[in-house]
Amino acid sequence: MAITQWWPKVNGSSLRADFIAGLTGAILVLPQGVAFAMIAGLPPEYGLYAAMVIPLITAVLGSSLHMISGPTTPMAIVVYAAISQLAAPTTAEYITLALTLTLLVGCIQLLIGLTRMGSVLNFVSHTVIIGFTAGAALLIITKQLKGIFALPVPKGTGFIDTWIFVGSKIAETNWAVFAVAMVTIVVAVIFKMISRKLPFMLIAIVAGSLFAHWIGGASRGITYLGEIKGQLPPLSLPDLSPKTLATLAPGAFAIALLGLIEAISIARSIANKSGQLIDPNQECIGQGASNLLGSYVSCYASSGSFSRSGVNHTAGAETPLSGVFASLLLTGILFLVAPWTTLLPMPVMAGLIVLVGYNLIDWHSIKVLWKASTRETIVLIVTFLATLFMDLQYAIYIGVIFSLLFYLEQTAQPNLITVAPDHSAENRTFINVQNKPLDQCPQLKLTRLDGALYFGSVAHITEQLMELRNSGVKSVLIIGNSIQLIDLAGMEMLVREAEYWRDNGGGLYFSGLRRKARHYFEQAGFMEIIGEDHFFVSKRDAISYIYDKHIDPEVCRTCEVRIFRECG
Repeated sequence: MAITQWWPKVNGSSLRADFIAGLTGAILVLPQGVAFAMIAGLPPEYGLYAAMVIPLITAVLGSSLHMISGPTTPMAIVVYAAISQLAAPTTAEYITLALTLTLLVGCIQLLIGLTRMGSVLNFVSHTVIIGFTAGAALLIITKQLKGIFALPVPKGTGFIDTWIFVGSKIAETNWAVFAVAMVTIVVAVIFKMISRKLPFMLIAIVAGSLFAHWIGGASRGITYLGEIKGQLPPLSLPDLSPKTLATLAPGAFAIALLGLIEAISIARSIANKSGQLIDPNQECIGQGASNLLGSYVSCYASSGSFSRSGVNHTAGAETPLSGVFASLLLTGILFLVAPWTTLLPMPVMAGLIVLVGYNLIDWHSIKVLWKASTRETIVLIVTFLATLFMDLQYAIYIGVIFSLLFYLEQTAQPNLITVAPDHSAENRTFINVQNKPLDQCPQLKLTRLDGALYFGSVAHITEQLMELRNSGVKSVLIIGNSIQLIDLAGMEMLVREAEYWRDNGGGLYFSGLRRKARHYFEQAGFMEIIGEDHFFVSKRDAISYIYDKHIDPEVCRTCEVRIFRECG
């Protein structure tokens, strides 16, 4: 839903609702933007630049009425992982690499949208995002242990080694720094419990800063953030050298994939509440364009934000203008608060980031997955562990691969369900014989194929048809109105089966094929090979034809089931 579709809905009432929602969003994103930029290894103002620019572009080109895009924790941590080994965080070289990475991410996302490949993302389980985000949350918390305990954790220390180091040096903690961080966390949790509508992060920042000043501030070893530049996002120039682009490309693809999965998942989640339809391709275009253009105005890779999008919808936003208002209001707020950031203690930011990390873990979904699905739980655990112990871009790939493997495993085993007419039901409805024991014809087997008939499922379907061969029936009718997909391998298998049944005095017949599947048979010439008289619109017509052609009257004379009308 680009601007041409939602703009006609703008009126006085929607403007008031969007302005209020935008003001709420601006207050919420101010501390988040600073925290996320620090997680990404960038100066704090870069998170605010992204929060100013990205929502403006996605409002014009995106598909969701309520999703707010901008800096997010998962994107921040993968940006840091992708370039922290190439340059020192916060340096000019690091910033240039981050902007170049953002440009590549935008190009990849835009290409996916323009080539109409966005729907492919539907096949990636949201469990991948849940597992990745939980792992990223633990990494974020681990990284902040240095700031909370004021311990000299060596640079580049891994996940487990960091916890071991902190545990071994816990006696050397600066307890003043630790107290400031804890006060910040406790205040934020209390005010969030009182009401989620309160700007609990801002309240916690003020409370932590006042506490740090009260106990002595710098004299107790507490360091401060420093002044954030109160300015509009400056123009920037990514590094377009072939060497840099080639170095960043693998990480860019993983980040682009993560960003799109995250954005589309959030957009659909909110759309389920608002009743809006989401166009995944348009969303890819909006996300891609925002990152591509944002890289030239000092923005790092961004995506949809679940927390800000949820608040935006709850606050009553009606159109994407709420995101525009949030961006403009944030700009004004930044000019007011920029001089005061010199009073912001670093332990406050460390506590805030720990809280952000903890809130990333979707405990409810993890609990549901654990109880409901073994396959999804495996995807969750594999992605979570890969996030902790591997490069983050590879963790995303591994999660996606496992998710697709389980999906292919499920689609590769479609059911060939035996059905029969229920004489006790009106119109003699055909039902699954496993649900209700029904008499079956000893010469003609009625089956319904539920699922896709493609290269991955050919072997499984062949096995089930071989079981029917051994059962002694002469003919098989496949009711195909539930066949979702058919490819060349599937059709070639059906041709072989049709030849077998014909050579053994019976036949393989089809009824109710969807128009797309029937057209595929016709265009490929397989309908002519199998025989056009083997394809029927309705199963009633098919049964009548098969009865006249293949049913042995001698067998019928001694048969007692007589399930078809033709049986007399």
